[in-house]
Amino acid sequence: MASKSYSDEGLEPSPPEVLSVHDLIAGYGGADIVTGASIRVQLGEIVAIIGPNGAGKSTLLKTIIGLLHQRVGSVVLEGVDISTQSTEQRVMRGLAYVPQVQNIFPSLSVKENLELMVLPSKRSEKAEILAYALAMFPSLKARLKTRAARLSGGERQMLALARGLVSDPRVLMLDEPSAALAPGLVRHVFEAIGQINARGVAVLLVEQSARLALELANRAYVFENGREAFTGKGVDLLDDPRVKQLYLGA
Repeated sequence: MASKSYSDEGLEPSPPEVLSVHDLIAGYGGADIVTGASIRVQLGEIVAIIGPNGAGKSTLLKTIIGLLHQRVGSVVLEGVDISTQSTEQRVMRGLAYVPQVQNIFPSLSVKENLELMVLPSKRSEKAEILAYALAMFPSLKARLKTRAARLSGGERQMLALARGLVSDPRVLMLDEPSAALAPGLVRHVFEAIGQINARGVAVLLVEQSARLALELANRAYVFENGREAFTGKGVDLLDDPRVKQLYLGA
């Protein structure tokens, strides 16, 4: 007997998972900050993580990229368990991480900042890779020789995003990309994230601007006490009374 397909029931198959985290526990010293978190990111998605300060959001991203080692749990990228791999190996497999601070080298030029992120295996394609990144952020083209320290706050964040793109990631992880930016610049950054996603890059976004994050995200997780408290589509969480009361100022 033939097995029933999705089309038999009028259903579309779910996109494959590019990143999944299972029962992750991690922290600093003897303190657990992430306390059993499980999340997933599907192909083509923007997934947001919102929640109060200290909920473990940034610690989760640092553990996924390998800057912190999990005590328990696993990180799987495109079906491969990368939990024991180094940060460099994870980047080469297709993970990119843009931290909230120290995400550029101020003493280097814009071009030098970008060139540093080209993977060794892609050096022969450097010109094409830089052209791709700069096409996403055309304001940087005229400033390639400018030291990054001389960029405005918005330009620095655009450079940080471009640096994330240069490694040709399958998943781009962003930690508070709107931090310390004026409202107009925040909108510009979020538009850029949407454009990156439209190019086929899945995005995992930690963000304090909860409303903007939920408006942008396909799905979102609300973190409390080091793990997901509840989850749903971004548009649904915008109307969730719990989210409105706790995070949206309603």
